[in-house]
Amino acid sequence: MTRGYWQRPDLTAERFVNDSFVSPERACAWGARMYRTGDLVRWRADGKVDFMGRTDHQVKLRGYRIELGEIESVLEAQPGVRQAVVMAREDTPGDLRLVAYIVGAATEVALRAELAGLLPEHMMPAHFVSLDAFPLTPNRKVDRKALPAPSVKPLETQSFVAPTSDIEAQIAAIWARVLGVAKVGSQDNFFTLGGHSLLAVQVHREIRDSLGAAKLSITDIFRFPVLSALAAHLDDRPKAAPALVSDRADARTDAMARRRAMRGQMNA
Repeated sequence: MTRGYWQRPDLTAERFVNDSFVSPERACAWGARMYRTGDLVRWRADGKVDFMGRTDHQVKLRGYRIELGEIESVLEAQPGVRQAVVMAREDTPGDLRLVAYIVGAATEVALRAELAGLLPEHMMPAHFVSLDAFPLTPNRKVDRKALPAPSVKPLETQSFVAPTSDIEAQIAAIWARVLGVAKVGSQDNFFTLGGHSLLAVQVHREIRDSLGAAKLSITDIFRFPVLSALAAHLDDRPKAAPALVSDRADARTDAMARRRAMRGQMNA
């Protein structure tokens, strides 16, 4: 077991507390310690423990432990954000997503652009909700349970461009269903629309099954996150030969014909 957090004496003092169950003579040289995990449990009469939740705002998402307060601090440091609250919501069973609630004039487009350089992908909120004010409890604290569910409207990062081919339309329909958005355009980005690694696995499976795209790998979803790029990667129709190649071939044929004609005149 560790003695504390590296170069964080404040956090060490908060989380590593004296263990009153161990007598001094049985303790180690630096004293017996207990670690405050933040888990809230109920100790039953039969000796079993029921997990009730967390005393802080730490969540586990896709294998990562995330302190929601860290995301809130980054958000509140951005221009146009007066106050921010971040929650992990599971509005669809099995689909836990981070939702950022903002009070201020900042737009989702601007915040996504700034946060992309400040937060890792697993800490990027899937949805941003702007509010005039946060609901409060009788104690004047933010009532997180009263915060609204995010809407499913797509992010207006640019003008909507409708799918331009049948394969784009099929992929768009799959994305819309899996991501829970109303419509998906040719220039939309899977991850900007709220996609993540677990949903990428589902999309990969559905595209392979629906389109018969046997060559599609899971890494292709990450390599080609824009719909049109993924569709172009999957489109294995024969491509027309460039006109330049044809012109060069015609030029070579003409040159060879002229040389043959010149040799014929010399021999004559």
